[in-house]
Amino acid sequence: MTANELRSKYIEFFVSKGHVQIQGKSLLPENDPTVLFTTAGMHPLVPYLLGEKHPAGDRLVNYQKCIRTGDIDSVGDPSHLTFFEMLGNWSLGDYFKEGAIEMSFEFLTSPHWLGIPVEKLGITVFEGEEGIPRDDESVEAWKKMGISENRIAYLPREDNWWGPAGTTGPCGPDTEMFYYIGDTPCKPDCKPGCGCGKWLEIWNDVFMQYNKTKEGIYEPLARKCVDTGMGIERTVTVLNGKDSVYNTEIFAPIIKSIEDTSGYNAANGEGYGSNEEKDRSVRIIADHVRSAAFILGDPRAVSPSNVGAGYVLRRLIRRAVRHGRKLLKGHNEDGKIIHFLSPIANVIVDQFKGPYPELTENRAFITGELDREEEKFMETLQKGEREFEKLLPGLLKDPRKIMSGRLAFKLYDTYGFPIELTEELAGEHGMKVSREEFDEAFKKHQELSRSQSGQVFKGGLVDQGKMAVSYHTATHLLHRALKNTLGEHIAQKGSNITAERLRFDFTHPSPMTAQEIKKVEDIVNEQIQKDHPVSFETMSIDDAKASGAIALFGEKYESRVKVYTIGKAPAVFSREVCGGPHVEHTGVLGKFSIQKEQSSSAGVRRIRAVLE
Repeated sequence: MTANELRSKYIEFFVSKGHVQIQGKSLLPENDPTVLFTTAGMHPLVPYLLGEKHPAGDRLVNYQKCIRTGDIDSVGDPSHLTFFEMLGNWSLGDYFKEGAIEMSFEFLTSPHWLGIPVEKLGITVFEGEEGIPRDDESVEAWKKMGISENRIAYLPREDNWWGPAGTTGPCGPDTEMFYYIGDTPCKPDCKPGCGCGKWLEIWNDVFMQYNKTKEGIYEPLARKCVDTGMGIERTVTVLNGKDSVYNTEIFAPIIKSIEDTSGYNAANGEGYGSNEEKDRSVRIIADHVRSAAFILGDPRAVSPSNVGAGYVLRRLIRRAVRHGRKLLKGHNEDGKIIHFLSPIANVIVDQFKGPYPELTENRAFITGELDREEEKFMETLQKGEREFEKLLPGLLKDPRKIMSGRLAFKLYDTYGFPIELTEELAGEHGMKVSREEFDEAFKKHQELSRSQSGQVFKGGLVDQGKMAVSYHTATHLLHRALKNTLGEHIAQKGSNITAERLRFDFTHPSPMTAQEIKKVEDIVNEQIQKDHPVSFETMSIDDAKASGAIALFGEKYESRVKVYTIGKAPAVFSREVCGGPHVEHTGVLGKFSIQKEQSSSAGVRRIRAVLE
């Protein structure tokens, strides 16, 4: 079964069960500063799981592009990816555990759908803890489906519990479905969770049945929700009997492109499968270029930079370039890479343009940014190599032939020169790098970065904090004020909100003047002082646009959307398609003040503002 077939079957199955297909959202979450990327299929639906009413109803299904970078150093093994696709279905106060489990079982085992033999399935459930009982309801539902007790594992909170998204709010146990990939059990009671590596998780049903209070008490929810997720790449691997996600049809054309572009191919007596070290580099390049192409091809795309999502993107691209050098060496004189990644990205765009047409629309931007970043990185490497050459005479005087890890970290921190390349250069001169010293310096650097990012990325709409909701509403006022001041060409390119400030990116070719900034401030404050009511209606996306509501260019919308209006006819100030939440009237916002206006990327400006 191909990825396209799995994606289609999943949607078809859940639509047949009364679910409405909704659009997947951007990889760069709007107004949620707690994460840099959409990390799971449920992420864009958090407001609806928290109680907002979804315009499409109570049963939903979709596929969602996701990025997770927590395991970036594990990419290159058979299963880890930074970009992946998640299939998901939701019940917002409709069916609960038994209904979700029945549907999960039918889709997995019915010959009409995936046709997985029942004996290949294993299940995990929440074992319970003080104050929260064991999830026997899920156990009974699975037994009704024919899953025997010896295929059910009871696991603790760290394995089978979700949430809450903030410090308080909806949360609950989950049940996870595993596929047995071994031949013989490791022991008589081998089951999911035993750690033997013979079980691969393919699906997860989360049951939001509790509300965690600020006192830490778990109260049963009146409106219980279900959130489920199935990873496309991992499931395709299992269904096709493969031992690695990289050995599926998903990665075959990407890997062939890497072989052809690098010269690591059959024509040179090599190719994927002939050298494990080079094969690992191929897998890292395949994953990282795919991730970079999707980030750059997103309607809210960021460019490579030294902060936030742009920094992650830069790291992915440069890591791919670095592994490309390893493949190229031996096929040209110096392993020089110029525009190595963009031909691979073109293959990825062609492969995924069906389910993700935004990739085709943004093809030129994807390849252009990859080319520019490669060129910048080559300059960085040349600078680092020159600095190493300056250090070399002193290093060679050390009879131990060991380069200080602190010096290696300085090359990394000051010039962006990767430790692996420092080790490579040192090795060419018979030296080793003190990796222990480097790791210690790097760890201190990471801790500092984390503490700083912890200050930046706190609050947000995940817990619907009062100030975050106020800033979200102020963003609508700012958007309209910019259009009124600078022109209707203004279009939102990104938004990031904390409980302390808002940040808003928009298309505009030149810096704003002091007079323009003052005018925008005055307009927003005038609308706050008028104490406009804030209301919403649910309507079709066509009716929303016809009514004059602002909708993001390139954004995928459901057939029915929420339109938030600030003001009452005939004094409507703003109408915008948005999921919410917002304040009820503008008078509560306080004084709006623009702190900074600057460039974000080519043709995009950024405003940072606060409410006082």
